[in-house]
Amino acid sequence: MQNNTSKTEQQFKEVMNGCRELFAAKLHDYGASWRILRPSSLTDQLFIKAKRIRSLEIKKESLVGEGIMPEFVALINYGIIGLIQLENGYVDQVDICPEEALLLYDKHAEEALQLMIRKNHDYDEAWRSMRVSSYTDLILTKIQRIKEIEDLNGCTLVSEGIGANYMDIINYAVFGVIKLTEKE
Repeated sequence: MQNNTSKTEQQFKEVMNGCRELFAAKLHDYGASWRILRPSSLTDQLFIKAKRIRSLEIKKESLVGEGIMPEFVALINYGIIGLIQLENGYVDQVDICPEEALLLYDKHAEEALQLMIRKNHDYDEAWRSMRVSSYTDLILTKIQRIKEIEDLNGCTLVSEGIGANYMDIINYAVFGVIKLTEKE
């Protein structure tokens, strides 16, 4: 019998593999067009995805026909894009090929996995007892923190920084996908 920690790791990897497949398909269609996103634009993109999840959770109805799950997947992928942009800066023209983008994606996905494993150990699977709506609110809080750090031009006193917030967004969104998948 698999313990919860190894179950979580396996579920996390499965979610990330699905997200990577979508990321690769979008790279095929659009290239790494996201490389032109400045930090504030990326933050706003994360914000609209998280706000849509919260809106759907409250209204219990989607007039567009897409549910909450695709928005959590988008938060995961935009979170990884955020980490890539944080590391490499933004550009005026796409400067990487899809293969390079996937290598960067894999690097940051692995970092997110390793962080989740460490935090999950310390928090003892607490996320499993949380509501999906709490992940949404925590993600919105992380996005607000990113906005504040951006407004301070990164000059903070105690913050872990933007990258740590991106990582938390990724992990909470993965937990959201896992919980929603388990409900199905």
